[in-house]
Amino acid sequence: QVQVVESGGGLVQAGGSLRLSCTASGFTFENYAMGWFRQAPGKERERVSCIHRNGLYTSYPNFVEGRFTISRDNAKNTLYLQMNDLKPEDTAMYYCAADLKPTYNICPGQDVHWGQGTQVTVSS
Repeated sequence: QVQVVESGGGLVQAGGSLRLSCTASGFTFENYAMGWFRQAPGKERERVSCIHRNGLYTSYPNFVEGRFTISRDNAKNTLYLQMNDLKPEDTAMYYCAADLKPTYNICPGQDVHWGQGTQVTVSS
């Protein structure tokens, strides 16, 4: 069974940093596009970043403004999200997502395997 588990969230002051991790199992991780999403209360879930299976190609929306970096270690079946210069508006539950099938896309498709999320709270 496909499983992804997030960790690394927490409470941080504005301007601080966090590094999220997502450990994957149940599939050949290195063949799958992965992504980070987030959702704040009352808001739609949104993509934060995506990464190609080989880690060479990534995608970011404008709102991360170069502050976030997605990466992966295929040998460890782990996805990362380095978040710097955090802002209060970054406060959300952050979810790891694995594509449903192996592709050479940068981002997973519309339907993904979700983790349970890790909470990121940015104060001030």
